[in-house]
Amino acid sequence: MFDLKAIRDNPQNFDKNWARRGLAPQTPVILALDERRRAVQTQLQTLQQERNEKSKLIGQLKAKKENADAVMAEVVSIKVDMENLEEEERDLGDKLTTLLSSLPNQLSDEVPDGADEHGNVEVRKHGEPLRKNDAIEHHAIGELLGMMDFETAGRVSGSRFVFIKSQLARLERALGQFMLDTHTQKNGYTEISPPLMVNDTAMYGTAQLPKFAEDQFKTTTGHWLIPTAEVVLTNMVNDLILNEEELPLRFTALTPCFRSEAGAAGKDTTGMIRQHQFYKVEMVSITTPDKSIEEHERMTECAEGILKSLGLSYRTMALCAGDIGFGSRKTYDIEVWLPGQARYREISSCSNCWDFQARRMKARCRLKSEKDTKFVHTLNGSGLAVGRALIAVMENYYDPMTKSITVPDALLPYMGGLKTVSVAA
Repeated sequence: MFDLKAIRDNPQNFDKNWARRGLAPQTPVILALDERRRAVQTQLQTLQQERNEKSKLIGQLKAKKENADAVMAEVVSIKVDMENLEEEERDLGDKLTTLLSSLPNQLSDEVPDGADEHGNVEVRKHGEPLRKNDAIEHHAIGELLGMMDFETAGRVSGSRFVFIKSQLARLERALGQFMLDTHTQKNGYTEISPPLMVNDTAMYGTAQLPKFAEDQFKTTTGHWLIPTAEVVLTNMVNDLILNEEELPLRFTALTPCFRSEAGAAGKDTTGMIRQHQFYKVEMVSITTPDKSIEEHERMTECAEGILKSLGLSYRTMALCAGDIGFGSRKTYDIEVWLPGQARYREISSCSNCWDFQARRMKARCRLKSEKDTKFVHTLNGSGLAVGRALIAVMENYYDPMTKSITVPDALLPYMGGLKTVSVAA
């Protein structure tokens, strides 16, 4: 959501910014609705004052034993007019809210221009991509080991599901635990075990609703399965006023995530790159407005640190205007190298949402130096997507000669003495 006063003051700036995302000018409609609603509000105030004056006059006439029928009829007429105007005001307010809720965040000036992912800009690269002629993809490795079963998952659940078995399942679990331990013990995040279902208000607060309803799973009780722990962790501060001393708040959680992948028809249909259900370690930060840029860089470094510890090559990309997410002001994608595909694939997305989500959630902070409260800034990032980290470890550490996956050193404490994942194990 947006500050209407700011739009009134600088409509050209808003339209110019949205144009970078490919949107037509939006402020003419916004301002027309806003102007009409304010005119209706002015009419209501005038009628309220008139009704109060006439109600007072009725009392005076009755006190003098004079006939007040004509004035009473006028009050009734005013009441009808007010009810009609109140209904119009509600309708205009709803239309304005719906329109504003459908519009994406304003972009940082640092976001590069570009129409799609081809406009993303590499910020840095770590490690040398492993290139080998005998590299195979993760799903082939998993099936060779007998530890990844898509066929059974298809019978039980349908497409975009998988059974992970035995030592490979332990490796996946080890990755999640390693990530959590790193973020809580080294990076200063507080671990949360959150609900996996949320209400409409929570989904609206982080901008999954109303625009992306079709991408979500909804239960028969009206709850939504979380598409990411970002939703529930960020909403921990909804409708609150936080003191400056409490910030930043840093939360992390390892949860399953559920996505309908409504717009992914035909994309990544083989393997477990794009699933309806997957595990992810999420990081969320709540900061004062002046600290979010710094926090964004810190969060991205925390995500990168996991990949460094696992000995995986990656690159960090600044997303361009045409590829950045709806609620983000600025985003870094971290892409890990997959030898089986001989390409980089996204494994983390770290975004600074500025006050975009906070306005929807009504989450504020009270600064020591200022009288009025301000909206907090919210940030979120994957730290990391566990399934994709498993894919990366499988493809980078698989030895076709021994038909085994070497366990990265960072994961050895979580593997109960196993140093390799193989059929013999």
